[in-house]
Amino acid sequence: AKNDTVYKCLNPVAFMEPVETFPLAPRLDTLDGKTICLSITGEPDTNIALEKRLKNDYPDVNWTTKKSYTPTPVELTEEEMKTTDGLIQSVCW
Repeated sequence: AKNDTVYKCLNPVAFMEPVETFPLAPRLDTLDGKTICLSITGEPDTNIALEKRLKNDYPDVNWTTKKSYTPTPVELTEEEMKTTDGLIQSVCW
């Protein structure tokens, strides 16, 4: 290869347009004593470590877990929606 060879490549990410974001609900003031649902969708490989880490790092949270090893997440029931303070949706393929 010559030292004057120039290689050109395209960035697969391209240019990201700014996106306006807004919360769906107010941010919780604390996680202590709250009920958080961890909804796991897809392959369990990395989600096993995520679930273990969250439960270890936040022991005062009441964790519930819903698992679906398909592309479709398991929806919260009406009762769960009334009693759940937050939701973490984890998707991995």
